[in-house]
Amino acid sequence: MSEHHHHEQLNKISDINDIKLFLVIILNFGISFFEIIGGILSGSVSLFSDAMHNFSDGLSVLISYIAIKIQNKKNDEKRTFGYKRSGIISAFINSLILIFISLFLFKEAYERFLHPANINSSIIISVAFLATIANFLGVLLLHKGSRENMNIKSSYLHLLGDTLSSIGVIIAGILIFLFHKNWVDPFIAVLIGMYILKESFDILKNSTNILFEGVPNNIDIYKIVEEIKKIDGVIDVHHVHIWCLNEDNINFEAHVDVEDVLISHTKKIIDEIEEKLKRFGINHVTIQFEHNFCVGVGVIKN
Repeated sequence: MSEHHHHEQLNKISDINDIKLFLVIILNFGISFFEIIGGILSGSVSLFSDAMHNFSDGLSVLISYIAIKIQNKKNDEKRTFGYKRSGIISAFINSLILIFISLFLFKEAYERFLHPANINSSIIISVAFLATIANFLGVLLLHKGSRENMNIKSSYLHLLGDTLSSIGVIIAGILIFLFHKNWVDPFIAVLIGMYILKESFDILKNSTNILFEGVPNNIDIYKIVEEIKKIDGVIDVHHVHIWCLNEDNINFEAHVDVEDVLISHTKKIIDEIEEKLKRFGINHVTIQFEHNFCVGVGVIKN
């Protein structure tokens, strides 16, 4: 009953994220359309660049949306773990897009430092203000989900970057209008690019670790082994593997050397192992029990 309720709760969370992502996609493409028109009318390179920024982010959020749909498909005989990795693949792709966007912003900023653009500041301020409101609504929609899911977080960071970018365009437009300070536009673009670059590298690092089936950063494999060896009846633990399917599913498998006991007595040992591993966030455990079979084998199999 408890497990069934847990799955229902996860499905409800997923459905809410689906709806929010769909609304964000509409917002992003809508913003892009109005900023392209505004960029053409005002002659603003920065506004047009911000439109491309929003459009690329809309595509990235669309990738996230599709990934969540795929991720929710049930396990089958061909995919016994299901499609849970799709969200991580999406986060990986999104982080790469974020890095390229940051590099693009740096390039644009450099060119604007060298060749400041003359723009109609009234149009750029008005359009960027509307874009800021729309992007901020998207940030609010995804804020909660970004703390629970790496895929949602990557989309959230896209929108946060868009919001900061739009605010930067507004500030630049105001300063250009009042003081003709054209250098402010590329300066703000560099600051935004640095922030996005830092956050995107964090996502890239975490998603790559999961795709390479690495041990989660917050887990000490030798500490876990020592905890299991404290269980009455356990002699040794070796051939240990810890990896993630995604952020919510951490798998553990190992050979556990036990005293000469009946198979029925291993039920108590496995229950204790699972209870200890829950403290580390591990929720899928596979144990191969042995008795003096792999003597002298290390924790990690080479």
